[in-house]
Amino acid sequence: MTTVGNISLRPLTFLLTGIPGLEASQHWLSIPLCSMYVLALLGNALLLGVIKLEPSLHEPMYLFLAALAVTDLVLSTTTLPQMLAILWLGPCTISFHACLAQMFLIHAFSSMESGILVAMALDRYVAICLPLRHSAIWRTSTVAKAVLLIFLRGLILIAPFGLLLQRLPFCGHRVILHAYCEHMAVVKLACADTTVNRMYGLFVALSVVGMDVLSIALSYTLILRAVFRLPSTQERLKALSTCASHGCVILIFYIPGLFSFLTHRFGHRVPHQVHILLATLYLLVPPMLNPIVYGVKTKPIRNYIMNTLRRGWVTPD
Repeated sequence: MTTVGNISLRPLTFLLTGIPGLEASQHWLSIPLCSMYVLALLGNALLLGVIKLEPSLHEPMYLFLAALAVTDLVLSTTTLPQMLAILWLGPCTISFHACLAQMFLIHAFSSMESGILVAMALDRYVAICLPLRHSAIWRTSTVAKAVLLIFLRGLILIAPFGLLLQRLPFCGHRVILHAYCEHMAVVKLACADTTVNRMYGLFVALSVVGMDVLSIALSYTLILRAVFRLPSTQERLKALSTCASHGCVILIFYIPGLFSFLTHRFGHRVPHQVHILLATLYLLVPPMLNPIVYGVKTKPIRNYIMNTLRRGWVTPD
């Protein structure tokens, strides 16, 4: 441990416990979690492959979808392999700086995923409300700049988490009652005033989630207003179907995320193991379901996959 005099500043390692209270069933829990992780890897890799190989999918909506798939791969891979090791082998150690790195990746890429969902909502707004200007507004270079800005936002907002944590003393406290290094779980171990850490975490959450949810809500309000002004029912259903998959992904991402955030700060009566399970699913369910939702709901992707499978099944005479 790093010390000044007789005062312990921070441990060299933390101990991740997994899911306290469910030790007896952790081996069984690892089976569905591992299956979900494999599905997330295969689904997002397939999605990226389809978008890369099919030229007709090199459009803003699908480029944002590719960025979403990369983000999901990073989010799930940052946490699940280590989590599965804990569930199989028991509590394991992680170095102080590796813990900060994992924490940074989790929160930065969660912020990026939220930003990409906003960009996709804006893309749908332009496609439905300003169809004649869509190709002029959303060029490939514009998409690249938008993704870069989203990445920089996550980098700039989340980087102070680690810097603020490094100034705190932990007084020998090193047991994290969690399956991965989540910001508030680490902050709670400090033996000093953590008001700055907590307030900055709240500021980031409100800045990212609050602004992003408001932006998405405004986009879809304008989209729905435009859709219900269309003259025919068929046109309305067609326009709504283009937004259905994105709407499902938004709900899948934000509902468990908001629950996890509120539980950390206000849900003192929520059992700890329930909170950890939901925090785990928050990082695993969206990466698993996003490619399934888009594969089923998005016709060009579905057609490409089905045509490829048909060609594979057809054998020469």
